[in-house]
Amino acid sequence: MVAWTLALGLIIGSFANVAIHRLPLGESVVWPNSRCPRCGAPIRWFDNIPLLSFLALRGRCRDCAAPISWRYPLVEALTAALFVQSVAAFGPSLRAVASMVLGTLLVIVFFIDLDHFIIPNRITYPGIVIGLGFTFAGASPFSGWMFASQSGWHAAGAAAVTGLALGGFFILINVLSSRLLGQEGMGMGDAKLAAMIGAFLGWPIGAVAILLGVFVGGAVGLCLLALRIRGRREHIPFGPALAAGAVAAMWWGPQLLHWYVGRLAG
Repeated sequence: MVAWTLALGLIIGSFANVAIHRLPLGESVVWPNSRCPRCGAPIRWFDNIPLLSFLALRGRCRDCAAPISWRYPLVEALTAALFVQSVAAFGPSLRAVASMVLGTLLVIVFFIDLDHFIIPNRITYPGIVIGLGFTFAGASPFSGWMFASQSGWHAAGAAAVTGLALGGFFILINVLSSRLLGQEGMGMGDAKLAAMIGAFLGWPIGAVAILLGVFVGGAVGLCLLALRIRGRREHIPFGPALAAGAVAAMWWGPQLLHWYVGRLAG
C-alpha cells in the first residue's frame, strides 16, 4: 500500500509541477506535452519519470544542458509525502483521498504564490466545489467532527458557511487595511483560498488552519523585516503560510484544538 501510494503521489506531483508552471501563464495544463522552457525541445517519456529522470539527467536538459530547477523533484517528493501521510492518518478511505486532493491543491498554491504573488481562480473555485462535494459525501477529513453531521446537505451547508466566514474575514481585513493604512492587507486570492480550506475542513478545524496560517505568516514576515529582506511596504505572499497552516490542521487540528481549549480551561 505504501509503495503504491508513494508512486501515485510522485505522478500527481509531476502534474502539480505542470500546473505550477502553466497556470500563471494562462496555459492549458493538459496540452501541449511538456517541453524544456529554454530550448523548447519536447521532453521524452523516459525523461519525465518523477525523481528518477532528474537524477539520471543530473539536473540538466538532455538537449540543451540547461539546468532543471530543484523545485521539480522537490514538488514531486513533497506531494508523495503528503499522499503517504494521508493514508497513514486516515487509512485507505475516501477521507484519505480528500486529504490527498487538498494537499495537492495546497502544494500548487504554495509555489505559485511564492513565485508570482497570485493564487489562481482556476485552483480555488474548483477547489471550493470539490471540498463541498467531499463534505456532502461524508469524506471530508473532519466531516462529522464536533458540530457537523456525518454527511449530506447539513454537513455541506456547515462547510459552506465556514468557507464564507473565513473568506469574509480576509475581505474584512483587506477593507480595514485599505481605509486605515491606504494599502491592501490581504488579496482576494487569500480570501478565496481561505474559503476553499473551510469547504474542505469545515468548522472548527478550518478556523484552526487559518489561525495557524496567520501565526506562520506573521512569524515569517517579522523575520523578513528584521533581516531587511523585505521592506514594510513590500508585498509578502500569504498563500504559502495559509497552505502550511491547512496541512498542519488537516492532520493535527483536533489535537491542537484540544490542547488550546485545555490551556484556556486551566
